[in-house]
Amino acid sequence: MLISTASLAAPFPPLFPAIAAASSARGSLTDSPAIESRNVSYSITNRRGKFLPILKNCSISVPHGQLWMLLGPNGCGKSTLLKVLAGLLNPTEGKVHVNGSCSFVFQNPDHQVVMPTVEADVAFGLGKYDLSQDEVRSRVSNALKSVGMADYSQRPIQTLSGGQKQRVAIAGALAESCKVLLLDELTTFLDEYDQMGVVNAVKNCVAGPGDVAALWVTHRLEELKYANGAIYMEEGRIMIHGDASSVAKFLKDKQSEYIKHFNF
Repeated sequence: MLISTASLAAPFPPLFPAIAAASSARGSLTDSPAIESRNVSYSITNRRGKFLPILKNCSISVPHGQLWMLLGPNGCGKSTLLKVLAGLLNPTEGKVHVNGSCSFVFQNPDHQVVMPTVEADVAFGLGKYDLSQDEVRSRVSNALKSVGMADYSQRPIQTLSGGQKQRVAIAGALAESCKVLLLDELTTFLDEYDQMGVVNAVKNCVAGPGDVAALWVTHRLEELKYANGAIYMEEGRIMIHGDASSVAKFLKDKQSEYIKHFNF
């Protein structure tokens, strides 16, 4: 699902200078982060009129050309934050900036893979652009190559596995020249083979020439090793934000403390 970002806030001064410097040194198209939020909060009101905070003062920054993971226990606000970044929800407080067009890829690919064949589904979103048939074919072909699905262009969608459908959804975003991928727990229901197919597809996207950034919500901690950076949340708050190894160490130490607490 391609999302217009024209209404989101203008770029901010660097929130995390070290991350901004690393992105610039990599040769990014811009010094501005691909994804950024500043002091974002989001609340809802329940049926009794009680005010319930879901996100609390969340600030993050994700560079261009990198894959970042957004982790945390169930109910901590990961998917809500992703939807705020996508513009699907309006923050109660704070600001969001997404640098370029972004695409939100749902946990269930059947919610957005709708055409009868792989090629037709990837081309579907291009209908709103004034493109020649040759340009459409070229974009579809390149997008399918990027996610390792070039040999499946004529396959009926219903014959694909869940992981293959996720890769088709990502290819549709790439065909529309999407610069930011917001990915909501893509591998939750996938076996290990399909999981690695999706992981490799996303890694190929961010490693390519388009300077694509990806923020991936996951509950599978083993996927952290494939990321450039990570953000860990608890109870609607950002607990740590940094390179993947630092976040992995934080989680390992946290797990050790938990075990010690119950071992007395």
